[in-house]
Amino acid sequence: MNSEWKIYTKQGDKGTTSLLGGTKVPKYHQRIEAYGTLDELNSFIGLVRDYATDDASRSYLKKIQDEVFAIESRLAAESEEVTKMLPNISDKTIQEMEKEIDRMETELPDIKNFILPGGHPAVSYSHVARTVTRRAERTTLKLAEETDVDKLIIQYLNRLSDYFFVLARYLGKLNNAEEIIWKPI
Repeated sequence: MNSEWKIYTKQGDKGTTSLLGGTKVPKYHQRIEAYGTLDELNSFIGLVRDYATDDASRSYLKKIQDEVFAIESRLAAESEEVTKMLPNISDKTIQEMEKEIDRMETELPDIKNFILPGGHPAVSYSHVARTVTRRAERTTLKLAEETDVDKLIIQYLNRLSDYFFVLARYLGKLNNAEEIIWKPI
């Protein structure tokens, strides 16, 4: 490791951080909240990938991590000029995710009840990723009220939470985990 570069810069010690482009904003700024939640999500996706037992899921989860990181960078960019230099998702990205959802669903029984998280760590972590995705979607929608956010990002996050729900069921099946049905008390 280069001895000149250090992980700590001390630049954030006063509660601010820089967007891609250099503008300083408070660490609680809505843009930071949005891409910070995606960063949290990416960590959970790594955890789901660690527990996934099939190569297809592991490979697709790595692809999702790359896509989520690309979205993070776009939300961190302060201007169109900076955004143009960053990777992006497309309609094709969302269509590929829908195909992956459909592929997994063909192997699952029809859903007839609400399902609770649990039964296997891969299932539970997939549900955690699903709920963090929903929070990321909400924070990004809030950001979209203040500034332009690519509509594909919102669509991607919506579809991603669907993906994690189906993935939870799929990984449960692969691991012979019983689906935990919600029973009203």
